[in-house]
Order: sequence, then C-alpha cells, then structure tokens
Amino acid sequence: MPVPSVSARRGASEHSVVAEGLTKRYGDRLAVDGLDLAVRRGTVLGLLGPNGAGKTTTVRMLATLTRPDGGRAEVGGHDVRREPALVRRRIGLAGQHPAVDEIVTARQNLVLFGRLFHLGRAAARARADELIAAFTLQEAADRQVKGFSGGMRRRLDLACSMILAPDVLFLDEPTTGLDPRGRGEVWDAVRGLTATGTTVILTTHYLEEADRLADRIAVIDHGRKITEDTPAGLKRAVGGARIEVVVADPSWLPAARRAVARVARGEGPDTDEEALRVHAAVDDEVAALTEVARTLQDEGTPVADIGLRRPTLDEAFLRLTAAGGAA
Repeated sequence: MPVPSVSARRGASEHSVVAEGLTKRYGDRLAVDGLDLAVRRGTVLGLLGPNGAGKTTTVRMLATLTRPDGGRAEVGGHDVRREPALVRRRIGLAGQHPAVDEIVTARQNLVLFGRLFHLGRAAARARADELIAAFTLQEAADRQVKGFSGGMRRRLDLACSMILAPDVLFLDEPTTGLDPRGRGEVWDAVRGLTATGTTVILTTHYLEEADRLADRIAVIDHGRKITEDTPAGLKRAVGGARIEVVVADPSWLPAARRAVARVARGEGPDTDEEALRVHAAVDDEVAALTEVARTLQDEGTPVADIGLRRPTLDEAFLRLTAAGGAA
C-alpha cells in the first residue's frame, strides 16, 4: 500500500494516522527502523510481530509518550513532535493492564476520567451515561469494579479511553489474560467503536484477534515493517489453498496420489503415510475438489476425509517473521 506524504495528507481526512521513516533508538539498539504507516479513518490496523519487534515503541511514539529520533508522523491531522498537545486531544490509549479504580463503581470511574479530562460535572456524568450504554455496562454501572470479570474490566477500560470520543484509539495487547468470553466482549466493543468512525491501532499476540478485527495488518520485526496487507492477503502470500485427501487404508494411498496429482500445482502432491494423507497446492479450488472427489468415487477409493485447507494467519506470521529475521 503506497504511503502518502505527510505534507500531502495535512488537512485531508482519508487517513487518521500517517508515519514516514519513523525511527527510535535506545543506545545501540534500533527499536524502530524507518517505519511507514498509513491508516484509513474508521479502520483497524493490527500491528503484529514477535516480542521486541518494536510494536509498543511504535504505539508510544504515535501516542506522544515517546519522542521519535527520526522521521515524521501525524495523528488526527497533527504532528506528533511539533503538536503533541493537539494529538493528545484526538486520541485514546488503553494499555496492557486496565487503569480503572477497583474500589469505586464503573460510573464513578467514568465520571472521574471525565473530570480529569476537564469536563464539567454535568458533562462528565452525561458522557459516563453514554459510554455505559455504548459498552453495555448498564447492569454493572453502580457496582464496585473489584467484582467485575476480566472482560467487563477491559470494556470499562476501553470506555474510559473513549471519554473524549477520540479520532484514534491505541490498544496495546487489549485482551491479554482474558478467557474466550472476555476476548469476545472486547472484540464486540472494538467493532462498535469502528462503526462510529474511530480508527483503531491494535497490537496483539493473539493472531485470531488480528484476523477477526483488523482491516489491514502490518507485520513488524527488528523494528522494520516486513509487509502490510489484509488478513486474507497475508494468507495468500504464503501459499494458496491445498486439497487434502485422507484414505481409509494404506493400500489406497497410490490411488489418492494419482487423483490429487491431476489437479496439483507445482511439483505435485505430498504424502503423509502415517496419517494416510495426500495433499497438494491447487489453483482453482472448487474445480479441483470436485474433480478429485469424482475421480475417487469413480474408482471406488474409500475416503475417510476430503477437503480444502487454507493457510492460517499463524502460518503467514511465522513464515514472514522467519524471513524477516533472516534478512
């Protein structure tokens, strides 16, 4: 995806976040090395990378918590180095650990955050009511937070980060430690935010989370962006679909190999004799599956299973970061 010039983006609304050559060094270590980003308004960008890749440092620079050593970035139309105060008025930030007070209620937390953001008493209470409804916290609004589940605490934390209805919300590992139900609650909340036009930059180690939420994913390793694409595009980049046939008996493996070889792309099918499985990459997925199934049926070959297997985001991530680390 071409990255538009920061100067060209000034005053325009297509992108909420634009970075060019963003760089940060800690001593001899280059934590972020010439990073380019362009995030369209109202979308979710997932930042993926192994530990120490530079994801959190990137978020901290964009959120004005860490000053870049080089490059330029604009968030919400303002330069992060020259106009940090204006950037802070346009963003929200939820770190890896909820920042809410466990002793008071959810409503009191929201009012407190509103007052800290210089809202008047009435405005803070009104905004708290809006966010309680938006994050479906009505039943728990007047309960102490210490009795909340992990998912409810994280939803409240997200609500607190939205006090000023930010243009851009930074989420750093937002569901770490949550069970599947809690992660699902947070995912629903994030989808609701983007539906209202908020842009989200998400760092996560849960690849399923990035797959579910992100419109685009930037893979970072050793401080550099290796690639950026949609989740589907990243999966396609490491190989298309594969057809798999599992036979009921080892004696039928040769027949399965012949059938799969007719539709295989490249060097032909691979065989896992222990698993009684034959598989190969294919181009025309539906046609390949139909032809193989018809051939096996016509030849009377007993089949335990047959289907198409597409690459996962996990596989794409591992291959891309392995290639990036070797470069």
